[in-house]
Amino acid sequence: MNEIKNIYCVGRNYVNHAKELNNDVPTKPLLFSKPNRSLAKADGKEIMLQEDKGAVHYEAELVVRLGKPYEKGIKVNEIVDSMALGLDLTLRDVQSELKKKGHPWLMAKGFPNAAVISDFIPFPGEEKCKEKNFALIKNGEQVQLGNIKQMIFDLQTLVDYCGTHLGTGEGDIIFTGTPEGVGPIVDGDHMELVWDGDPLGECKFRQG
Repeated sequence: MNEIKNIYCVGRNYVNHAKELNNDVPTKPLLFSKPNRSLAKADGKEIMLQEDKGAVHYEAELVVRLGKPYEKGIKVNEIVDSMALGLDLTLRDVQSELKKKGHPWLMAKGFPNAAVISDFIPFPGEEKCKEKNFALIKNGEQVQLGNIKQMIFDLQTLVDYCGTHLGTGEGDIIFTGTPEGVGPIVDGDHMELVWDGDPLGECKFRQG
């Protein structure tokens, strides 16, 4: 796995996903983070999830890795050196309770194996990425299909926002948001992350 330092995530960056969860569509990027200990590799092996935490939902996303520190005015094609597909896993029942109380989402987003990452591939540039779709295949059935053209906040906006407010550096990654179609994971589910029709990573989930 490419060296990863900080893990930043963008919530509600696709209109239809925000609507499917009855959330307001944001007017600026909604950021949260995950600890590095939440990383897991989608390399065909089983990934363990904790029991007794309520529903665990998958959220497939394009993930970009920054190859240098952020400087004002830098272009996304200059700062991003590679990309992957990822699963931002969410303890949905826990998140709902946290949201009711106005508390941070860390306990719902930062648990072990909550940031699943495929192999990284060279970043072809933002415009080239817009020409290709990514998908999540669950037990042989496509459950999510997305294209970064559908994002509310594009890659340049996300890079600028994270860099300006958080001071990003080499090795930081950004989960850029998920399209509609999120849903629960149950014991034994097999997931495949697909870019432009080609698999980048796969895994099977176990609970226990």
